[in-house]
Amino acid sequence: MRRVSVFGATGSIGQNTIDLIARAPEAYRVVALTGGQNIARLAADARRLNAEIAVTADEARLDDLRDALAGSGVGAAAGPIALAEAACRPADWVMSAIVGAAGLVPGLKALEQGATLALANKETLVAAGPLALRTAHTHGGTIIPVDSEHSAVFQALTGEDRRAVERVTLTASGGAFRDWPLEKLHSATPEQAATHPTWDMGQRITIDSASMFNKALEVIEAKELFHLAADQIEVLIHPESRVHALVGFTDGAIMAHLGVHDMRHAIGYALHWPERRALPVDRLDLAALGQLTFRAPEADRYPALGLAYRVIARGGLAGAAFNAAKERALDAFIARRIGFMDMAEVVARVLDRLDAAPGHIDAPFELDNIVAIDHLARCEADRVMAQRQQ
Repeated sequence: MRRVSVFGATGSIGQNTIDLIARAPEAYRVVALTGGQNIARLAADARRLNAEIAVTADEARLDDLRDALAGSGVGAAAGPIALAEAACRPADWVMSAIVGAAGLVPGLKALEQGATLALANKETLVAAGPLALRTAHTHGGTIIPVDSEHSAVFQALTGEDRRAVERVTLTASGGAFRDWPLEKLHSATPEQAATHPTWDMGQRITIDSASMFNKALEVIEAKELFHLAADQIEVLIHPESRVHALVGFTDGAIMAHLGVHDMRHAIGYALHWPERRALPVDRLDLAALGQLTFRAPEADRYPALGLAYRVIARGGLAGAAFNAAKERALDAFIARRIGFMDMAEVVARVLDRLDAAPGHIDAPFELDNIVAIDHLARCEADRVMAQRQQ
């Protein structure tokens, strides 16, 4: 019986993970489930799966969680320290699906236990790629990507000589505004940006899809995870979202990974790896689909992509600064304090300022320094946005 934990259990990735685990309850012992504000969902799943402990990130909701779990035998805890402690509980397999930088420490703690980390949290590799990979290597942990694009690359590379890889192509739907006139993007609202043409995801990731900040994060992730140079990574707009990624080799061959819009494929692959098992997902009907189209992304429509390549070229802790500034800019857009196209400008200015101050980007790659520059970049983003409003 495999011991499993799900961090970010109440989000879409977490719920899809729980769906797969619940289909074979005899195969899994659930150690920890964690969530945020959705206490009812967290408690219900913890009861259903007989988890050892449920943890909410919100310390103020601990009593609510305890009440919801009363009589179940499931433990309850709350707050960042409790999240880290839950990640230290022995588990064979851990889903890392907490959104944002908050998922970094639990993911690192799980790797320190030698667990297989199913990584859906982009920020772990963007902000702390070398640290995460070093932690996995030191403690015998394994990182299996769960983003559909990185899972596709991972699968396409199975059994291949990594030295024969010429390029990796990450596909993108283009988000809600892929066909909007450019001049209209400046007036786009959070509600419009949160409507995805293909995938059913949460608000923040859907807005990141519209701005292509999610793909910018994935470019940096791919560089870290697959040890690629910047010029080996490209992005193409693929409206049908059936080809999740492609890998080109030095002999001219291209291997493409195709599938339906269902995250349970990537999650299931990570859950059963190194085996491939049957999954309850629809099968792709190419004849019914009819066509697959691709086009290059426009730099002025998606300035976040250019920032990703800038981060790769700069190296050091630039990824951590980029991610933190992006999160603050997204917060401000959702709160209607800045416009849709202002987000990339804010992030660029934060990178400019931190790069001009010696010692920040080039600090040693340790957790304390990552946390410090994360905080500094958020504060700098707030200053940039405050100055814009003066």
